[in-house]
Amino acid sequence: MSLKKIAAGFLGGLFVVAAASGRKGPTPKPQVQRFGQIIALKPEKLAYYKELHAAVWPSVLRQIKTSNIRNYSIYLKEVEAGKFYLFAYFEYTGTDFAADMAKMAADPETQRWWKETNPCQTRIPLSGEKDWWSGMEEVFHLD
Repeated sequence: MSLKKIAAGFLGGLFVVAAASGRKGPTPKPQVQRFGQIIALKPEKLAYYKELHAAVWPSVLRQIKTSNIRNYSIYLKEVEAGKFYLFAYFEYTGTDFAADMAKMAADPETQRWWKETNPCQTRIPLSGEKDWWSGMEEVFHLD
């Protein structure tokens, strides 16, 4: 008997025991995908970018959450005199990242927000052709 069949039988057995006891089966934890991204920040836009993010529009925050993004942070680092970079970290808990990001990109309020934030930023050479923020590879995670 294959391991898949044994596992399916075991999990099926748990479901039957839970159903018989009147309890619902175990609720699976949503699969979390972690993302790290980087982009350059124009030095002359530093104060404005910070001002925007000190009071992010409620509609933008709602759209981020609706798009299954949680635990979202943006960090700022001056790596050389006058050279600033933003590092973003977020967790995605949905099931269709591309569809959720497409919905976010189609949202009029999010588009309006990006018209404010994008001119503050500069793609870095490592970005892909269509990438604004450059994705990063996760090399370590401690849960």
